[in-house]
Order: sequence, then structure tokens, then C-alpha cells
Amino acid sequence: MNDAIQAITEGRHGDPFAVLGLHEGILRTFQPGATGVEAVPRGGAPVPLRQVHDQGMWEGEVSSPYALRIHWPGGVQETEDPYSFGPLLGDMDIYLFGEGRHHEMGRVFGAHAMDLEGVPGVRFAVWAPNARRVSVVGGFNSWDGRRHPMRLRGSSGIWELFIPRLGPGEHYKYEILGPHGGVLPLKADPIAAQAELAPGTASIVAKPAAHPWNDAAWMARRTGLQSPGAPIAIYEVHPTSWWHAENGAAPDWDGLAARLIPYVQGMGFTHVELLPIMEHPFGGSWGYQPLGLFAPTARFGTPEGFSRFVDRCHEAGIGVILDWVPAHFPSDPHGLGQFDGTSLYEHADPREGFHKDWNTLIYNFGRTEVRGFLIASALHWLEHYHVDGLRVDAVASMLYRDYSRSAGEWIPNQYGGRENLEAVAFIRELNEVVRERCPGAIMVAEESTAWPGVSAPVSEGGLGFHYKWNMGWMHDTLHYMQEDPVNRRWHHGQMTFGLIYAFSEKFMLPLSHDEVVHGKGSLLRKMPGDDWQRHANLRAYLGFMWTHPGKKLLFMGIELAQPTEWNHDAALPWHLLDQPRHRGMQALVRDLNGAYRQLPALHEKDADPSGFAWVVGDDAANSVYAFLRFGADGRPALVVCNLTPVPREGYRIGVPWGGWWREVLNTDAGVYGGSGIGNAGGVDAQDEPSHGYPHSLSLTLPPLATLIFTP
Repeated sequence: MNDAIQAITEGRHGDPFAVLGLHEGILRTFQPGATGVEAVPRGGAPVPLRQVHDQGMWEGEVSSPYALRIHWPGGVQETEDPYSFGPLLGDMDIYLFGEGRHHEMGRVFGAHAMDLEGVPGVRFAVWAPNARRVSVVGGFNSWDGRRHPMRLRGSSGIWELFIPRLGPGEHYKYEILGPHGGVLPLKADPIAAQAELAPGTASIVAKPAAHPWNDAAWMARRTGLQSPGAPIAIYEVHPTSWWHAENGAAPDWDGLAARLIPYVQGMGFTHVELLPIMEHPFGGSWGYQPLGLFAPTARFGTPEGFSRFVDRCHEAGIGVILDWVPAHFPSDPHGLGQFDGTSLYEHADPREGFHKDWNTLIYNFGRTEVRGFLIASALHWLEHYHVDGLRVDAVASMLYRDYSRSAGEWIPNQYGGRENLEAVAFIRELNEVVRERCPGAIMVAEESTAWPGVSAPVSEGGLGFHYKWNMGWMHDTLHYMQEDPVNRRWHHGQMTFGLIYAFSEKFMLPLSHDEVVHGKGSLLRKMPGDDWQRHANLRAYLGFMWTHPGKKLLFMGIELAQPTEWNHDAALPWHLLDQPRHRGMQALVRDLNGAYRQLPALHEKDADPSGFAWVVGDDAANSVYAFLRFGADGRPALVVCNLTPVPREGYRIGVPWGGWWREVLNTDAGVYGGSGIGNAGGVDAQDEPSHGYPHSLSLTLPPLATLIFTP
């Protein structure tokens, strides 16, 4: 026993419950720095314990149950003994974790304030299978890893401990003795529900109370609102830089809700998508290098504040999508890397486990517990926080073992191929579990290659996402729009090519943050010509995007025609709205959202080829495009784009219906900052066949403009 006591005092003992607590009438407790310790049996007189080791081991003969009265130089503490409690996690929890099927890890692992056997305290549980010893440390024990070593639950690798009389708000980490006998840097809790504000790195015991949700009506109709036939227009937001108070501070969740929700409502967007708000150490990563996959970042307040934000969005009829990063994680010493002294969450071989592009570590998707951890994280946001969807970042980097790697820098799969079979299996399992447990929620892939069936069901061999970002459409059309109009005739097919594959997936058209950073400049600056033409080009391009098959996503600031590249450290330049052209761009986006939602032809058949037909797709000489969109009832909308600065009179376009065709929207309207050229509100169809249709319209096409007509 002397050796065991010595090991406890030196922080080397891996089974503290074999030494500490009550054993055959002898109580042992380790209280370094105490001047005296008494055991207080229930209903009995205090029993002074004797010090049996100069580092602070005390023992004495005691009956159960008992409490401890500890005399410190600064006062007296009374508490129950953490080592008087039995095993905490249930056998089913441990079994499901080992199977990778514990879908409620946020409820079981991490730190949870609770009453145990009538005693208030906090239960801690963490996975560290290769550790020799794991301890909970915090201000409550002077960050001394010898004070609260944890119990290892058999071969599961799970360590647990209940610390009496702790409560919400306590800062904590784990001190881990690695397999080689060295103490690792203190680790934050991978499943913490709350974290310290950066640059602090501690985890925080969160409040246990559940949010009283008021969004039952939203949740009941969410499936229809996010279906392939619904209008989905997403406003992508970096909360830190959307708006700042007069003192320059970014808003908290309540402040953001007060301003952002009415703005999104007024602009006609159906959803907000937040750049990753999972806790991350480096703000300059915009959240794309997260370490706290269960904790909303402390930059905007508490987890309760985030719940209120989502609830208020839902009450306002706005969906909430979060960017979520299961592909990789940063190597900060307090994080997941070498968590228990081994490559636990990541691959040991850098050819599989290290991203050179981002200097990050890659999750080991072949490890059951890691897959379960990531799936539980996704479900935590969808279930606990009622989030309506996750946009999964960097899917291409997960699918290919040779992603951004030269020959010799990657390891083929078991068949000699480049596909990451473990990642594919993980993605399919993730999406199947989400469909089963979270009806109506959507999973969106940022996937930049031609991998087949990204949005096809798993049962049909697909990856099981609901939608895929159409990166090809974005690259092709932006490249076209950056060309001087005099040269566009030579690039005409870049605007039409997307329709060759537009219905091979359920697509979202993204003009995201990625297009306005890293020296790319703003979208307005990509446009050619003088200031008027730049605005006109951007208006026409947005009109083309809003009428093209596919759901819409627009990054904040584009609707202001922001002239400078996005700066994540500064707020959006809202003062631009004092200028008519910028105010006009905002008004156009608002009206595009209105037309998109009000005209079924523009959204009901986004994923159905019968919802689209070219009328004019080959007029490269004039850089004119015209196409029809159809609703489920067959009612059409006609879209015409003139992408040169030359107005065109009497341009004839065939249409399937006779009668009056109303000009629903003209991006060249004066109210948007345009020249005001148009068709006086509409045109009568003539019984003159054209383009294979029995009727035709003779139109005036404004310069650099998109027009929408309906019969």
C-alpha cells in the first residue's frame, strides 16, 4: 500500500479508486496542503484523520456514509468524497460509444452538473484509452492533477469522475499522463458544452437547464420549407463582422438577433447560414479550424444565448444552417491532437493525417469512436439547438486520399485507388443517421469535384446529402462575368455549360465568402467597366443566378455592392447605403428574393429538367441568353439576359403562351441604379412563331441587364 500511496501523491496511479475512499473500514483521502482532515459520518461525531504521507495523504477508521471536513490555511471546506461514488456511466452508454453509435454523447460525456445520490456536483467523462492517468483540474483544485484522478472504465478507454459541490461556471481541463509516462499539455474537453473566451482555452461546466423552445410551428412545417421544390435563399453570415456597435465591438447572440433577424426578413431571405460557430482558438480561421465541436463559441456569449438566437429565427420564419467542419482540426496543444499521448483522433502517418494546405490534422474516419464522435457532434447541433441544417465543409478533401498531395505523399486505399473509403462510409452513415433522427433537417455538401451522386440517397449508391454546392457553376459564370463584354462572345458557353449537368444533383448556387477573400477582391471589383457598368454587370449576374435552377446562397456584403474585399476584422460598410447605386443593389436583391419566392416557376422544379428550357442559348454574337422556367402547374417564366452594354430594340423571343407578358423584374430599372430602359411594364405576345414556339415577344433589352417576364 505504501507504493500505491506514493504513486497517488506523485500523480502516477492509474486506479485511484483502489486506494482512495473507504476500503474495509479505512478511509484514505489525498488533500495536499491541508492542515487537518476530519471524516464526518452521517449522524455521528467528526473523526480526525491522521496524515500518513507528508505530501498530504490522510487516513482513519470511518463508517459509511460520510463527508469530509478539510482544514485549509485559509478556511474550512466541507464536501462529500469523490471516491465514495460508484461507476457513473451506464453499461449501454459504454457499449454504444465503443460501437460508434452513441448519438447523444453531448448528454453523457463531457461535464454535466447534476445531483448524484442527493449530492449536487459535476460528472466528468472523457475518452483517453492510452493514458496512464487522467485527472480533472481547475481552479477548484489549484490545477493540481494529483487531486482528482479519474476512474478508468475497463477496456473502454473512458475515464469518469463525479466531483461533489461543483457547479455550472467552473473552468476545467484534463491533465493526462501519457503512455510513455510524461504529463501532456492540459487538454480542453472534446465534448465540452461551453468554452472559455479566446485566447483562454479552458472548458466550462455549462448550465444544465434546457431552453424552453417556442418553435413548434416552425419545426412542424420545416420539411416542406427545405424540400427540393421550395424557395431557399440563404444569407451567409460571419457574425463577428456583419455589424459592430459604436464602440467597435461585435454583437452577442441577443444583439445579433435584434438586428440580423429583421434584416434577413426584410430582405426576403429564407435562411441564414453562419460560418462555423463551434469553438475555435484562432478567430482568423473564421471558425474553419474548430476544436470544440459541441460548444458554441464564447465570442458571442453563452450556449443559452445561441439557443435564443435560433429560437427567434424560427419564430420569424427563418431557417438556421451552420457550417460544420468534420474534415480536419488544428494542432493546438490543448486540443485533440495527440490527445492521450497518441494519435487518437487523427492518423499517425502524416500522409493520411496532415493537411499541408491548412496545417491541420485529419480525422481518422476508420476509427469507430472517432466516427461516433463526429456524428454525435452533428446531431448535437441539429437536436439540442434545433438547427435546420449543416453545410459540411471541405467534403472533397475527405473523399480523396490524394487531395492536394503530390505522388508519394499519399497512401492508396486497399484496392490501390485514391478514394478514401473510410470517409465515404462515414459520410453515408452520418447522412443516414441525420435523415432518421432529424426529419426535415438538411445536409449540404461543399464538394468541388465530379464525384457522382453526392445528393443521391445512400440506398441508390449516393453519399446521401440533400444538396450540393455547385462550385462549377460559380467558377464558370464568374469567369465569364469578369471578361470585358467585347470578349464575352468567345466565352459564351461558360454561362450555358452548367445546364448540361444542372439536374445531376440537387444543387445550391453559392456566391460565398470564398470568392471575396485572399486577394480575390470583392464581387463588384471583379466586374469590368466603369463604376456604372460594374454595378450593372453585378445586377445582371445576380438576376441570372436567381433565375437559374438551384437554391441560392449569397455572402453578406454582396447585396451592398461592397467595393472592397471582405475584412473579417471590420464590420460591413453599411454607410454605402447612403449612395444610390449601392442602395439600388440592396433593393434588387430584396426584389429578386421576392420574385423567387412568389413565382413557382423559379423554384418548384429546381431539381427537375422539365422545369427548364432554353429559348436562346446560342446568340454568342450579341451575348444574349433567354430561357423558360416552369412551375409544377406548367406556368412559365421567361428570363432574358443581355450581357453587353448595348441596348437592343425589337429582339424577338419565342414563347409558349399568347397574351400579355408582364415585366416582373428588370435589373436595369432606375430604382436599382440602372438606365431605366425596358418594356413599359410588359409586352403583348404576337402570333408570330419563333424559336419553336407558336408566339413571340418583340423586346427591348436594356444594357447589361436581366429581365423576368410572366404571362
